[in-house]
Amino acid sequence: MNVTELNIPFGHFHTYCWIAGAPSDRPPLLLLHGGPGSTHNYFELLDGLAKRAGRQLIMYDQLGCGRSSIPDDQPELYTAGTWVAELVNLRRYLGLDQVYLLGQSWGGMLAIIYLCDYQPQGVEGVVLSSTLSSARLWASELHRLIKFMPEEEQAAIRQAEQTGDFTSPVYQRANAAFMTLHAATPATPQSPEPLRRVKRGGEVAYLTAWGPNEYNPLGNLKDYEYTAKLDQIKIPALVIDGTNDLCTPLVAKTMFDHLPWARWQLFQGARHMVFAEQTAAYERTVVDWLMAIEN
Repeated sequence: MNVTELNIPFGHFHTYCWIAGAPSDRPPLLLLHGGPGSTHNYFELLDGLAKRAGRQLIMYDQLGCGRSSIPDDQPELYTAGTWVAELVNLRRYLGLDQVYLLGQSWGGMLAIIYLCDYQPQGVEGVVLSSTLSSARLWASELHRLIKFMPEEEQAAIRQAEQTGDFTSPVYQRANAAFMTLHAATPATPQSPEPLRRVKRGGEVAYLTAWGPNEYNPLGNLKDYEYTAKLDQIKIPALVIDGTNDLCTPLVAKTMFDHLPWARWQLFQGARHMVFAEQTAAYERTVVDWLMAIEN
């Protein structure tokens, strides 16, 4: 696999970028990772998609994590506006006049904000993977999922939410159990290398923009409500999630119902990392969607 790595200037900072595959006459697929602060690493599992889809895959570490600049002494930078500006800068630097977007989790939120509020030119379609259009609905659905956990774990989470103390060991264990159920299993020596690789996660970026955990959006994205704006996205959209995902079927269907031109693919048994758990089927779904648009 042909891979190019580069650092793209972004004001006083830089954005680390990973490009898989050779240039082609097909618009590249630009991948927006989750978090905020999760890094591009896990997207390397999809490098084979470049050959299957006949186009380059472009992924990058957003400001605040990975091999990009991490200005944790300026947490006020960690906002949607900054990350949109970084995306605009990356497209301009790489000359991405035509492009498809794939946003996973927070990356899907970033794509929705970009498409609805900035009306960019040249975006041919968008994959919204395990993401959301409403912070309120997300929090409500995840609290519903918490009710299926053992009572002692529910009690630990309630106590943390009531006191605002998310540091106790009993809460940490309960939260880890919740994330294993609905997000991903912690990496093991048998995990693919991109998942095992030591990374510089963006803890400050995540806490500043989202909050202490997935189900308590207390950061500056807490008022993220875009469901009513989704009808502004006039390009083809592919909604993807898993039956055991943080992005519950209701969250996914809410997006699907409000998008003018959308397809929805629900993966049986998958959690938040659908592309990592069912990689081959995920890639086929994306390739088939791209081919349907272009042929």
